[in-house]
Amino acid sequence: MSYATVFQQHLRLAILRVLDEMPGCKANSSILHSAMETLGFSATRDTVRNELAWLAEQNLVVCSDTSMTSLVIATLTERGGDVAAGRAVAPGVQRPTPRG
Repeated sequence: MSYATVFQQHLRLAILRVLDEMPGCKANSSILHSAMETLGFSATRDTVRNELAWLAEQNLVVCSDTSMTSLVIATLTERGGDVAAGRAVAPGVQRPTPRG
């Protein structure tokens, strides 16, 4: 498995976990980009938006675009919460280690 693939799988899990901790399990792409930087991911805003689109295709998040900006609003789905917590597996998303 390539470094790029491993990075991508970890980034997707990190996005799901951050959304799981947000009020209403919802955040915009700018907040998620900042959170990824804080967690040590060197990902561009465009990369975060692309991963959100991929997560939406997998029914792990629901995305909506804002009409006035390039921000994407992402909301975690029930399945996405299950994957973030390790109760379900989604190919392409790193399986989490137990928190604690």
